Amino acid sequence: MKPGMEVGKVETIEIIVTEDMLAAFEGEVVHPVYSTVAMTYHMEWVSRKIILPFLETDEEGMGASVQINHLAPSLLGSKVTLTAELVELRNNVVVTEVTARNDVGIIGQGIVKQIILPKETIAQKLRDASFSS
Repeated sequence: MKPGMEVGKVETIEIIVTEDMLAAFEGEVVHPVYSTVAMTYHMEWVSRKIILPFLETDEEGMGASVQINHLAPSLLGSKVTLTAELVELRNNVVVTEVTARNDVGIIGQGIVKQIILPKETIAQKLRDASFSS
């Protein structure tokens, strides 16, 4: 990792809830609101933005865990702002706390853990996984 990543670093993204982000299973919309799946994706994305400037050319981040509490709905067309704050940095482990808000208030909170590894280590893990199937 390049130097400079420190606890307290913050990144933000804003999204507009679109039809492909609605709560749906097998193509059928169950609720016309921002889905937990989409929120999880966006929490991972805003957390990834924390590490991107600090990755060496031979490194990559991998998601290790996501804990999420989806607290309130956000309707189709609404704006959601997701903010990640780096709360723990231990060796190659990066932990962020993420908050999702719309114009009504907080709609979700989560914790995202990423591991930074050499690309070759990741490639070997993928090769090992392909042999075990």
